[in-house]
Amino acid sequence: GVPGLRRLDPGDLREIEPKATGIAALHSPATGIVDFGEVARSLARELARAGALISTGCPVTAVEPGGRRLVLRTSCGEVRASHAVFCAGLWADRLAAASGGDRDPRIVPFRGAYLRLRPERRDLVRSLIYPVPDTRLPFLGSHLSRDPHGEVLIGPTALMVAARDAYRATRIRPRDLAATLSWPGTWRLVRGFWRTGLTEIGHAARPAALVADAARFVPELRPEDTIKGPSGVRAQAVARDGKLLDDFAFSQTERALHVRNAPSPAATSALAIARLVADRAEEAFDLQSRRVV
Repeated sequence: GVPGLRRLDPGDLREIEPKATGIAALHSPATGIVDFGEVARSLARELARAGALISTGCPVTAVEPGGRRLVLRTSCGEVRASHAVFCAGLWADRLAAASGGDRDPRIVPFRGAYLRLRPERRDLVRSLIYPVPDTRLPFLGSHLSRDPHGEVLIGPTALMVAARDAYRATRIRPRDLAATLSWPGTWRLVRGFWRTGLTEIGHAARPAALVADAARFVPELRPEDTIKGPSGVRAQAVARDGKLLDDFAFSQTERALHVRNAPSPAATSALAIARLVADRAEEAFDLQSRRVV
């Protein structure tokens, strides 16, 4: 269970978040937020000390799954391995297919953009304020989050985009767009959630609409309290039947394990998830029996 979780009435809520309002809330004192850039840099330092080689900026151009070893061709050269674990995010489906795996589920990119509270208005939020989620969707809705550096973010939006690296909303990559539009699951998803899609288009196009959504929980919040914040692209796995995968999904090819979907909070829970992936790899490739005791 979640340690310390308790239900709050409106009075209790105001003691914890004086500017927030609601008919009730759940308080999770153990919930936090991390600077994942710093976490990743720390992990990289530990891996380097352990003798691991970390190569960045080396996109995989081809996968050759046959033979006694898996061959990865990259822009930095060739890599051969007896086994591989692919955690490729936005390109998970393509690398799985290149390794001989199924194309289902397909990755459909969703851009999430945030607003920042101006420094003088950060007192509106003390910690993390989340709405009750829509259980039909794997998105958390517009929430307010104070990060480890004291900044407060509002968002994110959830806009289907035309490129897997659409950090600018207007970016279009024909191959990515074709992959999204040709996937039957995309159209089934749109038919089922077109009203939600229109709302998200409004949030992405008009920051004031996103602020108004968040102001349901912090009524003092105004558009002029915000400035533009960061953005990211979510690798959302969509099944052929239009279902949005909301849990971890794995697939296996002859010499590779593929993480096909890694939903939030994959970054915050990275160490626990790493243990899960390692356990799956041990089982898939019978690595446990090869350990030297």
